[in-house]
Amino acid sequence: MMLFKLSFQNIKKSFKDYAIYFFTLILGVAIFYVFNALESQTVLLNVSSQTKDIIELMMNMMSMVSVFIAFVLGFLIIYASRFLMKRRHKEFGVYMTLGMSKGHISKILLFETICIGIISLIVGLFLGVMASQVMSVFVANMFEADMTKFTFVFSHTALIKTLIYFSIMYLCVMVFNTISVSKCKLIDLLSSAKKSEKVTLRNPFLCMFVFLIGLGSLIFAYYKVTIGVDTMQNAQEIFLPIILGIVSTFLIIWSVSSVMLRIVQSFKKYYFHHLNSFTVRQISSKINTTVISMSVITIMLFVTICVLSSALSIKNSMTYNLKTLAPMDIQIVKRMDLDHKKNLSGNFYSDYMSENDFIDTKLSIVDSLKQANFDSSKYFQDVYDFYTYEIPDVTIETTLGNAYPSMKEKYPYMQFKTLERFVHLSDYNRLAELYHKPTFSLEDHEYILVADYTSVFDIREAGLFENTPIVIDGISYYPKYQECQDGFLEMSSGHINTGLFVLPDSVNLEDYRGENILLANYKALTDEEKEYIESLVDGLSKNAYFTSLKQSKINATTKISIYENSIGLSAMVTFIGLYLGIIFLISSAAILALKEVSESTDNKLRYQMLRKLGCDEKMIRQALFRQIGLFFLFPLLFAMIHSIFGIQFCNYILETFGTEKLLASIVMTACFLVFIYGGYFLLTYYCSRNIIKER
Repeated sequence: MMLFKLSFQNIKKSFKDYAIYFFTLILGVAIFYVFNALESQTVLLNVSSQTKDIIELMMNMMSMVSVFIAFVLGFLIIYASRFLMKRRHKEFGVYMTLGMSKGHISKILLFETICIGIISLIVGLFLGVMASQVMSVFVANMFEADMTKFTFVFSHTALIKTLIYFSIMYLCVMVFNTISVSKCKLIDLLSSAKKSEKVTLRNPFLCMFVFLIGLGSLIFAYYKVTIGVDTMQNAQEIFLPIILGIVSTFLIIWSVSSVMLRIVQSFKKYYFHHLNSFTVRQISSKINTTVISMSVITIMLFVTICVLSSALSIKNSMTYNLKTLAPMDIQIVKRMDLDHKKNLSGNFYSDYMSENDFIDTKLSIVDSLKQANFDSSKYFQDVYDFYTYEIPDVTIETTLGNAYPSMKEKYPYMQFKTLERFVHLSDYNRLAELYHKPTFSLEDHEYILVADYTSVFDIREAGLFENTPIVIDGISYYPKYQECQDGFLEMSSGHINTGLFVLPDSVNLEDYRGENILLANYKALTDEEKEYIESLVDGLSKNAYFTSLKQSKINATTKISIYENSIGLSAMVTFIGLYLGIIFLISSAAILALKEVSESTDNKLRYQMLRKLGCDEKMIRQALFRQIGLFFLFPLLFAMIHSIFGIQFCNYILETFGTEKLLASIVMTACFLVFIYGGYFLLTYYCSRNIIKER
């Protein structure tokens, strides 16, 4: 009973000075519950079966991410306990001096850990349950679900998962504390408050050499993920710049931590101004003794910025794309005239189609639907029906002309034998007006290349710059512009047009029909008619020519299906990105905050000495503010430099979703940083100021 009472008094006494530790635990529990409660929230949504499948996939992904998050939070809690143990060395020394055994001290820590765990779990779960109700509204809005049946949601699954995961974490903390106490020596415990971090001044020439190696490796890593990204021959090559980035970060921080003090000391006027000498030595000492921690925090902040920016960018861009890339209710695409394409390079139709199938490919979409007893005029309005064309031997290689050898060397895995696609000017302009894209005009022997997948612009414009002609039936056509024009044909959720050639209407292309594309809106339909159309679309989609070798030559997709797929992917990316980003951000800020608060406790005697030397409270507070500010700012600035190149690589990978809303995503990420990281900084400053103030 006495040990339990002593444990409770210790918690009560330390709560104010170590509010950061309790705040982080509570926040971790709340966030863990909120994101694991998504499964219970999404079950209540009245959505289609396709959306339910996407939600199920999202929840499976969230479960796997939660395991990783649990390891991150477990590391954070153990790391925090390490600093709390260090702060209490003198207290433990007094206990042992009074005759208390190490076993009794371990029991005190056991009681404290149990009490802290129970308090953090109760408060965190309460906040998590409240926050999950707000998340329910966010989830419903994202999936466009009916909110009229909204009810209070409590997830028993999330509760059990949170209790299990955090109980394991606290158990690990108990084991860690017991081992730490067993290794303590009385003399070390009593004298720990008088020990200071040793500022090791390494050889400056060695530091400069290491710095240059780290800087050179980092520049090479930046090059590989930006300018040199197209030279990567397989996905495994991305690991090289990642490893180089991590190692370079460690080397630069290691060298900077030792050389910074010497550099500042060379500026005598600044170094001896006010308490700058004290502040600089404190910062140098901290960075010098936390090289690994600072490296890990820098990488975590870098991942946070990239993950949040990319996730929010995908979400915003896909929402924007739905309005611009899928303006019609339905799109039907059919392959045409496959009998004369039997011998084309890479064609596989002839092996899987009967003679009747080949004959059917001469029919238009409207005629094919009529054979299936579907009258398109009864259900569709605002119909746009047109053809695209594929000309034998006119491939990406031939349209590049003299630029082909250099492009082949630069992009060795590009499929240069792929046939090009053509469309008549009038057909394209009709669609361009529908999509709110620019329309064009052409002279008799001109062509225009339109695309919206920016990664191919470098390849495509190389051929345009060479003024490469396209020869059709002995007549040459030349590019009107030397740049790709923004445009596309098929509806989609992203930018997928890698190149489409627009030719004058006077060019006879009837012998080269490639696809028949029909776009339309629905007429006013009854529920039964809507179900009938959806069943037709579903049947066509399951036998799509590009998803099955048993060709039906015809494929259909709707705005609704595009919307559902986009929203599902957007939601999955957003939730996982927010989950990882927020946890990484909290972990980074919490580690820095706990380190600073622990240091402030150890440095109380130093600040008392400054007061005895005549420093007023304002000067001391300014020195403390600068010290904590620089300590928080250093890894953040380094991570932001990494992020400039990391976000460029993310955009390259996720380019099909578009980058229209990248700036807005970066601004939102900056808001998260200011709110969470800045909040931890201010909380750390006020806690530290409270610790060092004269009582």
